[in-house]
Amino acid sequence: MKLWKRAAALLLSAVLCAGVLTGCADSEGDVNLSVCVGSGISTLDPIYAEDISSQTVLVHLYENLMKVVPDGVGGTEVANGMAKSVDVEENYDGSVTYTFRLRSARWSDGESVRAEDFVYAWQRLADPASFSPYAALLSVVRGYEEARAAGDMSLLEVTAKNSTTLVVTLNGNYDWFLREVCTSPATMPLRQDVVQRLKEAGMQASSEGKGLPWWNDPVMLVTNGPYLASAYQPETSLELQASERYHSGQLGPKTLTFRFAEDSEAAWELYDSREVDAVWSLTEERLAELAEEDDWVPVPKLSTYSVLYNCGSPVLEDALIRQAMAQVIDRNALAELAGVTASAAEGLVPSGVPENQEEDFRTVGGPLLDNDPEQYALRCQEAAELLSNAGYDQGSALGELEYLYVDTGNNAAVAEELCRQWKSALGIEVVPKGVTAQEMWDALRSGAYTLAGVDLEAPGNDAECFLMDWTSDSQDNVIAYENSAYDTLMSIIASAADGTARMGCLHDAEALLLGDYALSPLYTMGTGWELRESLTGGARDARGWFDFSAVVPRSM
Repeated sequence: MKLWKRAAALLLSAVLCAGVLTGCADSEGDVNLSVCVGSGISTLDPIYAEDISSQTVLVHLYENLMKVVPDGVGGTEVANGMAKSVDVEENYDGSVTYTFRLRSARWSDGESVRAEDFVYAWQRLADPASFSPYAALLSVVRGYEEARAAGDMSLLEVTAKNSTTLVVTLNGNYDWFLREVCTSPATMPLRQDVVQRLKEAGMQASSEGKGLPWWNDPVMLVTNGPYLASAYQPETSLELQASERYHSGQLGPKTLTFRFAEDSEAAWELYDSREVDAVWSLTEERLAELAEEDDWVPVPKLSTYSVLYNCGSPVLEDALIRQAMAQVIDRNALAELAGVTASAAEGLVPSGVPENQEEDFRTVGGPLLDNDPEQYALRCQEAAELLSNAGYDQGSALGELEYLYVDTGNNAAVAEELCRQWKSALGIEVVPKGVTAQEMWDALRSGAYTLAGVDLEAPGNDAECFLMDWTSDSQDNVIAYENSAYDTLMSIIASAADGTARMGCLHDAEALLLGDYALSPLYTMGTGWELRESLTGGARDARGWFDFSAVVPRSM
């Protein structure tokens, strides 16, 4: 029986109780909203929050220089947040300086929000001692590499000219800086004195002497966003109240409650029983139902699941071997195993990434990968010849190889099928090995792997964010890929002032990277979420998190 189908009596009961359920308006017309967008909070430290639930909470508690808001037609746009104005100046050496003038705003304890709060937060993010997965967001800031090498964050060119003026100098002309870096939860402002005080309190509260995280009690946080945490039940719920100190007031929900569910099935039960009025992620069953509707299209996820080849390993340093292994991959079969919304990858950059104001990067660039099933046999034949040209008439001569994958969701089924394809087409024995996310991270960072299946997520909704990690000097280049032509292209892209020329170079760079078979994109995924039809104003950022601060009743 489908989850959304209920007996008539239960439906009638839900209708009769609508006035006291979530998403309702009180006697003054204020909306009180309850939502479920994840299994719980992993951290409320902005530089470590990677899950959608934590990031969504953060964008309601804090406000960055810029913010993502609904555009009124189902999409989003970037608007000024803490920044009242932004001046941009191109310097003689190719660097670009952004000067942000902050609006008059206060933290929830009444203290003024200062430019120094951004300096502290950004230096903390860039500091290698922090081990933040989002540190590379600031790699476009001049002095980033020098600061990390010296351990001196003052070398990062993010400075407070005065309490209301923040100055940031970039290495080049990164036109996605405002919309991606300056809206990210990772770059939100923090008060150094508050973090230090809460750290000390956490140390004192811990009976084991290890110390509780400084954000452990959300109610104690000092924030500058539209909401304040008012009640927290770990693994169950978090209630937020509209902040009276927020600079522009709050027109959306006066109370916003996050309910946590262990999986999509439990989340849908909350939505189906009308305990929440917005839900993500949707069950495979619900996604399959939506997929049958003519006007429904899954929202593209900003990631591409790919095979990483360790180009520095003795077996895979030969590009012919990598090419042979890439050509026998049947992406259509893998996508079918991955899930309802999966599609065979056509390049590293997925659909949904903008080319310009109106076009899609993948649509403009076209497919770079051959997924034609009628050509598969020919590709396998050519791959066998490539392997022979590399000196291996039999794939078994390569020895037994290991393929790492993070053992969640459908990854195991995909890994087994992929290894079967390599065995069947080329005779290469590849053994799949499921690992934890941390074990995968450690293997990639140390180079102690041969093959790995990884969901490559971009920090920003721009093609450059998918390509910048693979330059020879990038600390995130875990595949040990080196190509001077690629490095040159990425350097040109970083300093390009002309948008059309920049996009042309990005397409060239993607083609070069995939032509060297440094990695093999497998499939891309879509997602879906639901908000009651009686409500409007919810927004989902392309990077995954949600904003419910503008949700209001839909006009009848």
